[in-house]
Amino acid sequence: MAANYTQEQVDFMVAEYTKSPTRDTVEKLTVSMSKSAKSIIGKLSREGVYQKAIYKTKTGEIPVTKEQLIKNIAELLDIDSSKIMGLEKAPKQDIKYLFTVLEDNHG
Repeated sequence: MAANYTQEQVDFMVAEYTKSPTRDTVEKLTVSMSKSAKSIIGKLSREGVYQKAIYKTKTGEIPVTKEQLIKNIAELLDIDSSKIMGLEKAPKQDIKYLFTVLEDNHG
């Protein structure tokens, strides 16, 4: 099987990505190496250096599920979270607000 990358290319790619592990670096590598982003990411993954981007919400926060918010609320109140899981039916913003208020008062 023919290799898609020479050792020099792999070394270059790993060095560049390690300096700046971003999607922008991947895009620059696709241009400089004439390869697809999928190919570059695949090789970086096999080399053990690729870091999957962490999803963030529009407000820049790492998303938290309603279930996790409810568990956090239960922990703050020192109660059984299964007893308040009905809160999952409430809008997420309301649950976040309740958690924030409780955290401010108990934190």
